[in-house]
Formats: sequence, structure tokens, C-alpha cells
Amino acid sequence: MDYTKHSDAELMSLIRSRDVDGFDALRLRYVSGILRHLQSVVHDTDVAEDLLQETLLRVWTSAKQWDGRGTVKGWLYRISTNLALNSLRSTKRRRETPLEIKSDRDDDDSVAPGWMIDSASLGPGEALEYSERSAMLRRLINRLPEERRELIQMVYEADMEIRQAAEALGIPEGTAKSRLHYSAKYLAREWRNQDNE
Repeated sequence: MDYTKHSDAELMSLIRSRDVDGFDALRLRYVSGILRHLQSVVHDTDVAEDLLQETLLRVWTSAKQWDGRGTVKGWLYRISTNLALNSLRSTKRRRETPLEIKSDRDDDDSVAPGWMIDSASLGPGEALEYSERSAMLRRLINRLPEERRELIQMVYEADMEIRQAAEALGIPEGTAKSRLHYSAKYLAREWRNQDNE
């Protein structure tokens, strides 16, 4: 049987019934695009290849979770993106605290640019404020609908281009831009409200 002529939805039906050839046809259809997508998120070929295998395993074991809404391609890219974001978060948590660099100058009154400041090198009071503000922003983001939350994670945490994120979610680029715009307005408004309390 020639599976290449089957639609994605038909292949998913075959995968649900544990048809290995149907799974292989879907895998061949999307494997190179998903691998490129994963590499663009994690910037590490070995990690991307591991995540690709995990994505394919999820498709095989969780085929029943695809509910027929949206495209199969969008569903595959969502799985891979979520795995990539989880990988980036766990890598970030595992990073060692950088060594403290001692200055030869006792009167070091220069101020480092914000991008050079590591939260691990802040004083106790500053670290507490940084931690509280980060937690507050995370709470505000968590209030957003899932599709907006996912988009923010892709664009701002995984540094994906809006076009890539839109493709991964199976939505038009204009829709992604609109969601980001309204999410940013909501977050700014809520942030001001929190600060005023």
C-alpha cells in the first residue's frame, strides 16, 4: 500500500491502530522539518536529534491525544517545541553559578550593563527583589490563555522568530503578531496594577 498518498489525518488513524508503516510515512513526511525546527530552538545538533526521537516516541505513544482539531503538522511542532522549551529550562537550571571575578580596584564604582548582571551575583536584597519580580511576571504569564502563553515562551524564552513560532503552532504569522501584541499590552497593564498595589 502506498502511504505517501494518505492525508496526515489518515496516517494518524493508522498510527492509532498501531500501524507501523503509517507511522513511518508520517515520520518521513516531517522528520527533516522538525529536526531543523528543534535545532533552531536549542542550537545543539545532538540535543535536537535526541528531542526528535522523543517527539516521535510521543507521537507513537500519544496518537490518541490528537483530537482532529488543527493540523497534524501543528500538533507535531507543538510537541517538539514543548520538549525543546523543557530542555532549555532544565539546562538553565543545571548551569553552574559563575565564578566571582575579583577586581584589583577597591573603589570600583562602575555600573555594569544590565545584560552582564547575573542574578547569582546580586546582593541578598537585590536577589530577593529580582526573584520576586521574576515570580510575579511568571504568574502574570500563566494567567494568559494557553495559546498566548506558548507563543510567549517560544519567542521570548526560546528566542524563536515569530515566523518560526507561528509555523510551529500552525497559525498565520499575522495571528502570532496580534497575539503577542495583545499579550504584551495585557502584561504591561497588569504589571502596573501590581506595582500600584
